[in-house]
Amino acid sequence: MTSPVGLHRVLAPAGVLPQAAERLDARPEIGADEVRIAVERLNLDAASFRQLRDKHGGDGDAVRAEVLEIVGRRGKMHNPVTGSGGMLIGTVDEVGPRSPLGLRPGDRVATLVSLTLTPLRIAGTSWDGRGEQVPCTGHAILFARSVAAVLPDDLDPRLALAVLDVCGAPALTARVVRPGGSVAVLGAAGKSGSLSLAAARAAGAARTVGVVRDEAEAALLRGAGLAGEVVVADARDPVAVAAAVGEPVDLTVVCVDVPGCEHGAILATAAGGTVVFFSMATSFAAAALGAEGLAADVTMLVGNGYVPGHAAYALDLVREVSAVRKLFEGRLSA
Repeated sequence: MTSPVGLHRVLAPAGVLPQAAERLDARPEIGADEVRIAVERLNLDAASFRQLRDKHGGDGDAVRAEVLEIVGRRGKMHNPVTGSGGMLIGTVDEVGPRSPLGLRPGDRVATLVSLTLTPLRIAGTSWDGRGEQVPCTGHAILFARSVAAVLPDDLDPRLALAVLDVCGAPALTARVVRPGGSVAVLGAAGKSGSLSLAAARAAGAARTVGVVRDEAEAALLRGAGLAGEVVVADARDPVAVAAAVGEPVDLTVVCVDVPGCEHGAILATAAGGTVVFFSMATSFAAAALGAEGLAADVTMLVGNGYVPGHAAYALDLVREVSAVRKLFEGRLSA
């Protein structure tokens, strides 16, 4: 008997959900409410890829070998250091008769649930280990409670994959922005950061501040015109972040892929404001204790990657805001 949340796929330890499991059963045979996907490409999340790249000094062969080792050992792509994974695109291969996902064999889809809870086997790959997207063959399994989106016909699948990987960020940003208010985005030139800036503007933010790490990213963001103000600061330096942002903002969105950025986000946020953490590198203990230690009256939200309608919203932003699309396409070409 299958579980809608995938408990039957957990090999160890017993009694935990698939995301918390050490190992999953990635056998290709599906249950009545499961779906098997023929995998075409993985998109490793930014924090995980950065950690692997830094660990191996940019050696692509070593990065590729470790990713294959993780998937082979764990039955899923779940980086044991960052605790994060990513997502994938592929073609629906088989659908169980009781699957509620509405998918059909032949549909090209992106999974909108993390690879940390998705049973996965990689049969082969031509990946050079030097970028976040991993072309490969293999299969993945979706549960009854999984989420997937059929890929749009009007966008390059690589572009759609990159957008859908971070589609929760702009949707939640749009939900919590106060019309006429102010927003700062840390990591504003990246995927989730640029989408969050576009969402903040679309939702009526009057002041937008894009915080980036260096002048190269500042020039890129200024050229895109997505932020009213573009400032350079190390997101790990709380005093520098607060000074760069200036007047504290109503909402701070953290989209960086390195640890240690919690306190700067808190200092940059006005009393009664909100901080949204989208980075998988976030230490939520550091955020909570830091806010307490700073006597900061801020609401802190965890961007969990799912908001109803998030996929369609993000894809529409890319279609409608040419600057965002240009940034994404530039990252893909690089």
